Amino acid sequence: MHGPDLVSWLLAALTAASGGYCLSRLRRAPCTPVATPAVPGAGPGRLHAHEADLAEGLMGFGMAAMAVAGTAVPGEVWAWAYGPPAVLLVLAAARWPDRRAHRLHHAVGALAMTYMALAMTAAHGHAGHRPAAGSPALTGALLAYFGGYALWSGSRLLSGSGGTAAVASAGLPRACRLSMGIGMFAMLLTM
Repeated sequence: MHGPDLVSWLLAALTAASGGYCLSRLRRAPCTPVATPAVPGAGPGRLHAHEADLAEGLMGFGMAAMAVAGTAVPGEVWAWAYGPPAVLLVLAAARWPDRRAHRLHHAVGALAMTYMALAMTAAHGHAGHRPAAGSPALTGALLAYFGGYALWSGSRLLSGSGGTAAVASAGLPRACRLSMGIGMFAMLLTM
């Protein structure tokens, strides 16, 4: 990230805490398969209930690492860290239609992280002034996507009602998704 150090560390703390919470949810309940709906060609592909927690946890820790390490790590390393999972998520979304939107969202996030890493590394290599990193059109499209996602997930968080149990079961995961959407937006904004 090209922002102030304090902002980078605060973003790292926020996304690491979100990632840690998502990964901690993996230990709370047994990983039971979720039955896939009867879809022609779906085959034996059964999803595990914690697939989203794993993806969001890893994304949170990856965002934290990128916010702190940023351009100190070569862009190619970040590209290899985020590129293959993005491709796997796109292929899984194409293969199994259930939870397709969720997988595609994670794929967009992984591809956005790859794009930011490569763009920031390329811009960091220039001496003197810092040129704009990446393509303004692509950066704008990703800003619009993650800004819209943050607004959507925030509205879902605010519309939730119920007692403490309802907040713990639905509110905290939604708050984690909201914080990671805001974190992605903030990282893109610094490009």
